[in-house]
This record gives sequence, structure tokens and C-alpha cells, in this order.
Amino acid sequence: MFLKNLCQVKSKQEISLEYYNRKKSLSNFIIKNMKTDTICAVSTPLGISGIGIIRLSGPRTYPILDKIFVPKKNEKVSSFPSHSIHYGHILEHGKIIDEILLTIMRAPKSYTREDMAEIGCHGGYLPLKKVFSLCLKQGARLATEGEFTKRAFLNGRIDLAQAEAIIDIINSKTERGLETSLLQLKGGLSREIEKLKAKMMSLLARIEVALDFAEEDLEFITDAKIEDELSKIKMQVGKLLAGAETGKIINQGINTAILGSPNVGKSSLLNALLKENRAIVTEIPGTTRDTIEETINLKGIPLKIIDTAGIRKTRKPIEIEGVRRSKEWLKKADVALLVLDGNRALSRDDLELIKETREQKSVFILNKIDLPLKINLNELKKHARGRKIAEISATKKIGLENLEKIIYNLIWDGKVYSADQTLIINCRHQELLFNADKNISNALRSVKNKKSFEFVASDLREGLESLNQIIGKNLSEEVLNEIFSHFCVGK
Repeated sequence: MFLKNLCQVKSKQEISLEYYNRKKSLSNFIIKNMKTDTICAVSTPLGISGIGIIRLSGPRTYPILDKIFVPKKNEKVSSFPSHSIHYGHILEHGKIIDEILLTIMRAPKSYTREDMAEIGCHGGYLPLKKVFSLCLKQGARLATEGEFTKRAFLNGRIDLAQAEAIIDIINSKTERGLETSLLQLKGGLSREIEKLKAKMMSLLARIEVALDFAEEDLEFITDAKIEDELSKIKMQVGKLLAGAETGKIINQGINTAILGSPNVGKSSLLNALLKENRAIVTEIPGTTRDTIEETINLKGIPLKIIDTAGIRKTRKPIEIEGVRRSKEWLKKADVALLVLDGNRALSRDDLELIKETREQKSVFILNKIDLPLKINLNELKKHARGRKIAEISATKKIGLENLEKIIYNLIWDGKVYSADQTLIINCRHQELLFNADKNISNALRSVKNKKSFEFVASDLREGLESLNQIIGKNLSEEVLNEIFSHFCVGK
């Protein structure tokens, strides 16, 4: 009887593990039912340039090109080897449309794992339009947003976390952001998720065996063992979540509002940080009537700077609207740069702004230090309440390096960044990890409260479901379409 039960136990473990390894997801369903049409898109921005690229992917890629491409040598495109480049012309009714270079990438060693080609045309709107239109006439269809990458995902070349890293690479504003996105594309996050899944599936399998053979006088796993393994899994999830805030800073940047009363030098500061004359600077108070937005690279952090209109009490309708918008931006800002004029005493408007920024991460910027100092520094330090005061001259470019250092330290606030650290740079991933962490916490609570293993198993299954969704398993088609809608058509 014992041997029979032991065999059944082994079988039950295998079945439990296979359930998660072989579970049919919607993604697999889509692959089977995915249309076998050939897609086409312009992959380079429209406009005057050296070259323009048109991309094709699908089973009719080479038959379409056989009809429109005439190589220098009398050969068929369908006979070209993979990963080769060929010179020739695109023809329509015997008339040359463009002189091109054709790149061939055969399945499965292509971006989409389908037969692919890239047509290198002359840059410019008209050549691209004519060649692209000809491809569509011969049977290709216009690709949807991100469809090339979506096919790469559905055909198993990359998982969803890697696919999302591609759009992050394209949108990278700093080298750090690019490095983080490239690490995710290489599978850095995916490997961490797979490690977590393996541990959770192994634990779940043993718990389910214990549930199925609860009446047998056998102890398959103890409460203490479950609690120990769940604690280790929770710690691993916690490490990933700890990198979410750092990832957000590197990938999305910091919303930074430059504010102050009129004519304190806000626009001059923006120009100095940008190292260009982006904002109009005059001696007339209220010159900036609306917000001006720019992004600068502050030691690897995208700093999204908003130069706001001067905040003061006014009866002018245009200025009133500018002040209203400035205050709205202040509420959204991660960091506030409060500019004060060192060449005059603190005004009522200055004191009101000091009060409004009290609860925010903020820096006091004492501008115009190249002029005689008339502000009361002791009074200013009292109002600062420990906040840093940077003394600068925006027009003379004095003190800017120290200001950047103060802003940088304020953003990181003691955090340590490592280049090889796995960071969460996607809000969807962060939310799913939070869900998994919550499920693991619930499972731990159930074990500690001596509840049935059924509760533990249920929470583990839900946690696994969240992790699966990060890498693209068991996702609805609506969610997939939403994710890929943020891509450009040619990617």
C-alpha cells in the first residue's frame, strides 16, 4: 500500500508541475489562429534623409518582392540566401521607382521568426510612399502598431517583458535608461521571474500532494518548511520591488517645477540648465505667461523641467491663468526649484511660495549673487527649515554645477544604484509584482494561523498568475493590444 501511494505521489507531483508548464495560454491560441498575411510598414521617420527603410514580414514577403524587385544579377528574390544584401531597382510596369538595397532575413533567424525583408530606399517622402504603395498593391497589408514586435513575441522569440523593453530602448533619454532597458531586453527581469516561478511551483506541487493524501499517515511537507520557503520567496520579490522606484527615476525621469515670483530669473535658470536660449528673458515682470517644458540629462536622470509663469497676485486675466497653471504643475512636481532674487528682500509672494513648497522635495535657489546681496540670509535659512540653499547667478553661469549636485542628491536621497541591478521600469510589472507580494503575504499568514493548506495553495496560484502575466502568459488579447499600441507602426 505504501509503495502504491508513493508511486501515486510521484505522479501527482509531475502532474502538478506539468499543469503550469503546459497550461495553454491565450497567447498560444493566438499563434495558432494568427493570420498568415504579410505585413508591411515604413520603419524610419518620414522626411528628408539619407535612407528610408520599408519592412516586410510574413509568408508572401519574397513572392511580393519577386514581382517588384529587379536585382543587378538575373536572380529571383526567393533564391537569395538569408542575411544577405542585394543591389537593384524597384519597378512598376517596367518603370524604375527607386534604386535600393534589399536585405533578406529568412525564418526562423529573423526579428519576427518569419520570412522578412528590409527595403533600403532613398530617404524622402515620395520614394518611400511609391515603394510602400507598390508593396501593398502586391498583397501586403499595413502593419498595426508594434505588430512586428508582437509577432516576435507570439512566435516565441522574446517574452512580453523583453518586448516591452524594446519600446523603452526607443524612448530612452539617458545612457542609464538605455542600459537598464537593454538589460531587460537581454532577459534580466525574465530570468528573475522564472526563478521565482520555479520556487513557487515546486512548493505548490508539494502542498497539493499533501492535500491529496491528507488522510495518509505521511508527512510530505511541514508548516515550518512552507513558512521558511515562503519567506525566502517574499524576500526575493521584495528585492525586485525595491528597484521599482529607482527604475522609475531612470526610465521616466523626474518632474521638476521651476517656480518663483515674477522676474526672479526662472527663465534664465531654465536657459542655463539647458545651455541654450529656450525661454524669452526680459526685465519686464510676467514675460512668461505659460509653462515651458524641456528635458535635460542630469547625470543619467531625465529631468523634466517645467518653467512656470511667475506666481503673484494679479488682476490681469492672462496672468491669472498662468498663475493657476503654475500652481497645478507644482502639485504634480516631484521636485520644486524655488527661485528667489538675492538682490531684494523676501516679498509676500516669496513667503507664500515657501509655505506652499514646505511639504515637497524642494531646493531654494538664491539667484543674482553677482549683484549686491539685499536678501536677509538668516531669515531665509529660518524659512528653509533644513532645505538646501543653492547660490547661483543664472546669467553669469555661477554655481550651476553645485546646484545640479544638490538636485541629484535630493532625488536619490541616499539610494544606491548599481548598473547590473535588475530594475523594474514598467508600471505594469510593478503592479503585478505588488499583487504577487500580497498573495505570498496572505499565504504566509495562513500558515502562521494554522489554516488549511488549501488557502496557501490558492494564494500561491494567484501569485504565479501575476508572475506569468509579466512575461506574457495567460494575458487577454485586449491587454496585448493595449501594450503594443504604444509602439510605432514600423516596430
